[in-house]
Amino acid sequence: MTARLRPPDKEHKSTFQFCENGAKAVTWEATTKRVTPAFLAANTVSSLLAKSDFELEGYGRLTHPLVYDRDSDTLRPVAWEQAFARIGEILRGLQPDEVEFYTSGRASNEAAWLFQLFAREYGTNNFPDCSNMCHESTSVGLPQSIGIGKGTVSLDDFDQTELVISIGHNPGTNHPRMMGTLHELSRRGVPIIVFNPLRERALERFADPQNVMEMATRRSTPIASTYYRTGRRRRGGAERIAKALLQLEEEQGNVLDHAFIAQHTQGFTAFADDLHATRWQDIEQESGLTRESLTQLRRLTPNPGPPSSPTVWASPSITKAPPTCV
Repeated sequence: MTARLRPPDKEHKSTFQFCENGAKAVTWEATTKRVTPAFLAANTVSSLLAKSDFELEGYGRLTHPLVYDRDSDTLRPVAWEQAFARIGEILRGLQPDEVEFYTSGRASNEAAWLFQLFAREYGTNNFPDCSNMCHESTSVGLPQSIGIGKGTVSLDDFDQTELVISIGHNPGTNHPRMMGTLHELSRRGVPIIVFNPLRERALERFADPQNVMEMATRRSTPIASTYYRTGRRRRGGAERIAKALLQLEEEQGNVLDHAFIAQHTQGFTAFADDLHATRWQDIEQESGLTRESLTQLRRLTPNPGPPSSPTVWASPSITKAPPTCV
């Protein structure tokens, strides 16, 4: 299937946009609390492992390089020189391509640049990061299914849509700009149908930081008009949901644009055969949803409208990732 790349969205409505992870990262980094050697001596690693991430971050920032002392089950501070010497000893005992230099999207550009320079001087370009786990499966799977490895809609399309279907999104945690858009759509009365194994709080209700009334009155706006809790620990649930909705849509009759399919797609016959061969038993088992609930969803969706009023599918998980991807 061919697809046209969209230019990036140019309009920025506010400079005060942040996500939950970003807010937490800034708060944690700006804290004046410190994890001192005395604290580490008084708390075993076993006891710290029993605490939540929130509790651990609440103790503050580390002040020294640390090594694990097996006898006392504690983290022991060491001098920077000793830490670097130990790292160098380990690296000299390995071949460059045996080492992975894991990078983080939370690192500054300067830190990331120095990190990669050090690794290249060491002799490798093994730089895995979060994008490998998040995006590499989709960059391979999506071109095979929709002809392009990225999204085919822009935020401008949300201004025209009559329906949003969100599968596997956690925008309150990871996509702050999306929350502003969903907030506007909800207030406009656009149905927002969510499939998610988690109860993403922002998809239930959201208070816009730019909305003075919501901030002053501590009120919020409902986001999801319908929220489906999909089955947990099941791989391929999003794919099954998509197939279910396509089957239900086809049952309405006369919904296929055969001219468009002939001109812009490849392999449609094989796709249709696979769709027809998919059993509802498998759909229910892998998605965790019943046929009755999915049929009810079909009744909630508007009839297909003109090209100016598209249905927006928002899904980071529409491809079935291999078992090694989590």
